[in-house]
Amino acid sequence: MSKHWKLASLRRAGAACLTAAVATALATTGQAQDLGGTLKKVRDAGAITIGHREASQPFSYLDSNKQPVGYAIDLCLKVVEEVRATLKKPDVAVKYAMVNAQTRIPMVVDGSVDLECGSTTNTLARQQQVDFSATYFTTGTRLLTWKASKTRDIEDLGGKTIAVVGGSTNEKAVKALVEAGKPKDAKLVVVKDYAEGMAVLEARKADAFATDDIVLFGLLVKSPSRNDLEVVGRFLTYDPYGIMIRRDDPDFRLAVNRALARAFRSGEAEKLYAKWFDPISVPLSPLLKAAFELQGIPE
Repeated sequence: MSKHWKLASLRRAGAACLTAAVATALATTGQAQDLGGTLKKVRDAGAITIGHREASQPFSYLDSNKQPVGYAIDLCLKVVEEVRATLKKPDVAVKYAMVNAQTRIPMVVDGSVDLECGSTTNTLARQQQVDFSATYFTTGTRLLTWKASKTRDIEDLGGKTIAVVGGSTNEKAVKALVEAGKPKDAKLVVVKDYAEGMAVLEARKADAFATDDIVLFGLLVKSPSRNDLEVVGRFLTYDPYGIMIRRDDPDFRLAVNRALARAFRSGEAEKLYAKWFDPISVPLSPLLKAAFELQGIPE
């Protein structure tokens, strides 16, 4: 083998290595540039922020140590695991920020929280401002009232007072019924959150509290007046819950729904449901079980 041939071979090999290195660098740079939206925000900050509620049992509330816990929180932590895997950053930290019915949408829109993990109904009107994950719970508006009142449905509350959370789908539905005279001459007391709604009812400043029935069951378990109160009436609304995220962010939405689909397919979602709902004696409904099966999208 001649000296010149060896030199030419080395030059060709060096050029090939350089070309491969440049291609790899360009590909890596391209991937970094392609990363946008919430995933980029989380990667750059090294943290993801979960919006939680103060007293939305058993979905999202503060435990005795003032730490956010609940069914929705556990599902959102599954999402966090997926985001870490997507970013290849297992050290992404989790931060928490409290939201309520009035602040939850603005805080998602302005980036204060990345995942709103509470008890928020997915509606077409809200989709004009935010996006939602796959449905992880279904419920509807019912009434919590005093057993002694003999109230069986909303029409029995004529001339009485009904507490509703401001800015909620429940408020909208009950207000429409009241304006239609069903019940006649009823008055609404608008409260800021579930805790205030219970306080108003327990202080007898309202005759009933109208919100999602599963929330009412969760609140009832912890109420000192639980033996004297009951959840009554037909469903006044259909409320599918989803994790709220920002609009126009398909890559992040995919990560969120991938995590949920895996939980639905594997049975993990049903296990988490049992963890949080068995203690309050609320079995998995056929509708929600079907939702899990229908949304267990394959990889």
